Amino acid sequence: MRRSIFLLGILCSSTFALYAQNNPGSNHGNRFEQLGTMLQTPNMYRSASGAPGPKYWQQRADYDIAATLDDDKQRLTGAETITYYNNSPDPLTYLWLQLDENQHDAKSELQQINGSRMSDKMTMSAINNILREDKDLGVKIAKVTDADGKALPYTINSTMMRIDLAQPLMPGEKYRFKVEWSYNIPDRMTVGGRGGYEYFPEDKNYLYTITQWYPRLAVYSDFQGWQNKQFFGSGEFALTFGNFKVRMTVPSDHIVGGTGECQNYKDMLTPAQYQRWQQAQSSKTPVEVVTLDEAKKAMKSHASATKTWEYEASNVRDFAWVSSRRLVWDAMATNVEGNKVMAMSYYGQEAYPLYNRYSTKVVAHTLQSYSKHTIPYPYPVAISVEAANGMEYPMICFNYGRADKDGTYSEATKNGMIGVIIHEVGHNFFPMIVNSDERQWTWMDEGLNTFCQFMAEQEWDSNFPSGRGPAHKIVDYMKMPKDQLEPIMTNSENIINFGPNAYAKPATGLNILRETVMGRELFDFAFREYARRWAFKHPTPADLFRTMEDASAVDLDWFWRGWFFGTEPCDIALDTVKWYRLDSKNPAVNNKEAKAAYDKNMDHVARRKNKEEGVKYVVDQDTELQDFYSKYDRFAVSKEDQAAFNNYYNSLTPAEKKLYDSKKNFYELTFTNKGGLVMPILLEWTFADGTKEVDRIPVYIWRKNENQVTKVFAKDKQVTAVKLDPYRETADIDESNNSWPREATPSQFELFKGSNTPRGASTGDNPMRKARN
Repeated sequence: MRRSIFLLGILCSSTFALYAQNNPGSNHGNRFEQLGTMLQTPNMYRSASGAPGPKYWQQRADYDIAATLDDDKQRLTGAETITYYNNSPDPLTYLWLQLDENQHDAKSELQQINGSRMSDKMTMSAINNILREDKDLGVKIAKVTDADGKALPYTINSTMMRIDLAQPLMPGEKYRFKVEWSYNIPDRMTVGGRGGYEYFPEDKNYLYTITQWYPRLAVYSDFQGWQNKQFFGSGEFALTFGNFKVRMTVPSDHIVGGTGECQNYKDMLTPAQYQRWQQAQSSKTPVEVVTLDEAKKAMKSHASATKTWEYEASNVRDFAWVSSRRLVWDAMATNVEGNKVMAMSYYGQEAYPLYNRYSTKVVAHTLQSYSKHTIPYPYPVAISVEAANGMEYPMICFNYGRADKDGTYSEATKNGMIGVIIHEVGHNFFPMIVNSDERQWTWMDEGLNTFCQFMAEQEWDSNFPSGRGPAHKIVDYMKMPKDQLEPIMTNSENIINFGPNAYAKPATGLNILRETVMGRELFDFAFREYARRWAFKHPTPADLFRTMEDASAVDLDWFWRGWFFGTEPCDIALDTVKWYRLDSKNPAVNNKEAKAAYDKNMDHVARRKNKEEGVKYVVDQDTELQDFYSKYDRFAVSKEDQAAFNNYYNSLTPAEKKLYDSKKNFYELTFTNKGGLVMPILLEWTFADGTKEVDRIPVYIWRKNENQVTKVFAKDKQVTAVKLDPYRETADIDESNNSWPREATPSQFELFKGSNTPRGASTGDNPMRKARN
């Protein structure tokens, strides 16, 4: 395997015991050992600190594209000129391009490898995945030539195309070539996929989301050479940065939004729309550049004429666009770290009640929040498009959120829409700017982005119901059977539970690091440093792991090892609590306690009942049986005993007297690591006076014994209860063993009215009664 895969055979193992134990069979020397050979070896391209090395390099690809959208045949035709810059130290004899639209080809591997099954209810999309009757999907390459028009040999392997060069492209050289292509745009509502069209039969219009639409360069990097893994649907895209000039010819009544900045708005918009666009440049609230009434009017026109929108984008890794006559378009300016960014939204009438109120403001908030936690947003535009899905591209993303026919919507729909807009706009940072390889490591963009999404959601509304981020919300996944789990460090296509593994678990892990392990100050500095170092570059997991440690001085190898490379859950049990106090040696105190213990020991049921019944005791009736001990007070304090105590106390050093006078309580607690994943020990103490106190014991307490530890705590007040992980910070999968004394969690049962139906009477559904009624 390539060196970038981090010993993938090791990483994809499903239990801790299967990889990298330094001290097998021992209770220590495993979970806290350094990752060592599990990470790629530092070199001149990538340093041991996690920063780009002094000889770091990356390729560049510039695109000049002209495309025509056929609204009658739902077909896209294009021609592009690509200028490829070889900044690597390697001569290249061929180039790899991605043809991701070929995933829809009925003959593609994707259509063969995915399992399928029948059920009582089947959607059209599920049936299409079985029938594969859309036989004319996929990219049709018309021509590949060099800059002079000479044909270039090429080979298509499913979603990848290799172009063979007449002579090697040497380091420092650039190469210009041309590709002409076309494809039938799929109905993404039935065929699936990220791009395509949605048809609205009520007004006979289409909404086109054009994504993965042009042949584009794969990444050639220092850590893996060509990234030419096939596109199977889950693992998304590894792409090269460059500059784009794109011309999109569409029906003249369509509105187009895309990556970058439009160069000819004045020619594309009506004078009134252009005036509103100018107004939006300084507006702090969204301005409808294209109004709902204008969109409704356009929906009835179905113009046959065309017009060409011209867009340019600099230093982006991809280009996507939306085109439809159904679109309302609003925009406003937002200030991000001193730079003006146009926050914009495009949406149809069915989404108007939600998007007109929220979308653009959520876009602006997302930019502000992410810029605070990572790097300032560098692009001039950020767009949210309502398209009944969720997918991201530079400066533009496609989201969901439609109201009911009457214009109302549920709270769940509103919160879901806000969450998906934050998530997809947030992808501008990961991976559009911090450009990780999604084909190999989904979590590096989805997990990091979901973590930032959680912070942005909580900054939006303190009551926002974030589904991913809080530690306790990953518990159900963490305690699943081992055959349903795999490490986060698993190839995208091999993950069973994609959402929990690639989104929720890494986001939760980062949240645990920030709130519980490192603290916000150290974490935030290190996380911003990672974003700063790798903005507009191609980081790997090792670069993230090393940077987080390098910028914080916190050894986190134990955390990466357990949370990212393993599947063990956190389950720490509080086994025993023992209470100790200093022997006072004071007879006044000790004798009082001894008397209480004596009385308790002498007490039993027979003695109590005898007293209740008035039993006449022999020694009470016969006084001759009474002697010295009959009246002796064994717990009385003698002068000699008191003098001995005084001498003892006076002999104590000042430090010993301070401890003696403190009357401290000592509690010896024993903990067992039942789950395997080491975590800090968080304790909440409840005292006899009702007050509480929290102790936070660093994870390193497990270093010498990863299975069980014992620790003594000194408290000024008597303790009545102890609770582990009181704020549910560590994703502990079993809270029933977290308390002393044990807390019972009640189960529920339902009380229902009993039936008095006579034996043999008809029960259950009664179609005859329904028919008579």
